[in-house]
Amino acid sequence: MILNKISVKNILIAILLIVLLIAVFMIRNRSAFGRNQTSFATPAGREITRIELSLEGNKILLEKMDEEWRVNGNYDARSSGISFILNILEEMKIKSPVSPEFFSKEISEKNLQPVKVRVFEKKKLIRSFFVFRTGSNIYGNIMKVRPGAKPFIVYFPGFEGDIGPAFTVDELYWLPYMVFNLLPSEISSATLENFNDAGSSFKIDNNAGSITLSANDTVLTGWDTLRVRRYLSYFTMIPFESWATDLTGEEKSRITTGTPFCRITVTKPDGRIIELTMWEKFIGGSDTRDSNRLWARTGEKDELFVIRYFDIDPLLKKRSYFFAE
Repeated sequence: MILNKISVKNILIAILLIVLLIAVFMIRNRSAFGRNQTSFATPAGREITRIELSLEGNKILLEKMDEEWRVNGNYDARSSGISFILNILEEMKIKSPVSPEFFSKEISEKNLQPVKVRVFEKKKLIRSFFVFRTGSNIYGNIMKVRPGAKPFIVYFPGFEGDIGPAFTVDELYWLPYMVFNLLPSEISSATLENFNDAGSSFKIDNNAGSITLSANDTVLTGWDTLRVRRYLSYFTMIPFESWATDLTGEEKSRITTGTPFCRITVTKPDGRIIELTMWEKFIGGSDTRDSNRLWARTGEKDELFVIRYFDIDPLLKKRSYFFAE
């Protein structure tokens, strides 16, 4: 009888130990902040096919369609931008919690509105959270899984910069940073106007492979056919560096009302025109000309951007370039 009592007691102790071990294991494997408040990264094994970003009535839809990512269903997305946000969504981690006092001071008192992020695998919602883009920390963002949840600073391991731009609700940001991406067969004419040296301006007409070079509506002779054809090939892959989103309206007006450096106008076979106007850029508001970059704008988007001489230089030829020396 005593032995039976001891056995029962031992069994109960063993069961209690097992329960305690299970409890410890579960506690150790549970997020210190509560899993339901820290689920930012997408679950492993899921394929992200759709990302929705919304802020104060503005919305960006990034969607994978036929293996290509599109912006709002209308434009090809910039591949580097898509790669950046996908990497963040899959691998981001919590850096630290944010105290109620800090959140109130940096977010609530400044009435900083968050970007709502919704991530899908096909039609299934797999993650949603809010991003408060702020300059109060080097990572530039604070996140919540829902409005009433705890706030955290979230970062992308291995990347020490601000991941906030990855959640930009601005269509321009998501479009390719490309001015020209045309084959010679896609160019009916190309004109360069040099406002500092009118004698260097020229026009190339390309009609079904029949090419003419002219200036001031006068057809020129004696030019090198190979050089003209090579020039038309330079319109393939002419990128720009970045959008000039930090400029004020006054600064933009001052640039665009000034005399341009030059203008390149391309007419496509369907009659569509791409007009690239460039202005000299000065360093820090001084009189020192930036020898590496220009301000630029196309007729398609009425927004200034920065283009490097390195990228546009192949098209900045003078009329004399086409004539044998």
